[in-house]
Amino acid sequence: MSTLVQVLAGVAVLVHLVAFAWETLLFRRPGVHRGIFRVRTEDVPAVLLWSVNQGCYNLFLAAGTVAGLVALHTGDATVGRTLVFYTCAFMALAGLVLAVSDLFALGRPRGSGWGGALAQTAPPLAALVIGVL
Repeated sequence: MSTLVQVLAGVAVLVHLVAFAWETLLFRRPGVHRGIFRVRTEDVPAVLLWSVNQGCYNLFLAAGTVAGLVALHTGDATVGRTLVFYTCAFMALAGLVLAVSDLFALGRPRGSGWGGALAQTAPPLAALVIGVL
């Protein structure tokens, strides 16, 4: 696995760790739920469980990619590549789902989730494409 693929996978890890922090640890802060996710303060209690759950998904994906990179560098290249490619594929597909769901957004401006979708999709997709070439 090339250094570039590993760096892109690492960037994907960082994106998902930031998302974990926002969705799980910091979601109650107005700058996060209103500013980033466009959730009204009065709606936070209703969506907090979903947000925490989504944040944990992001944490687990990041952990899987880190485990793959560690395996890659500690002598188990097959397991390492498999974990990195699987978690990157999962991240990229989840980002595509976010982009598609944004097309059908109800109650908020369409297009407001494209930045998150791009950040979630681009690094792992690039790692996959470059890793396959």
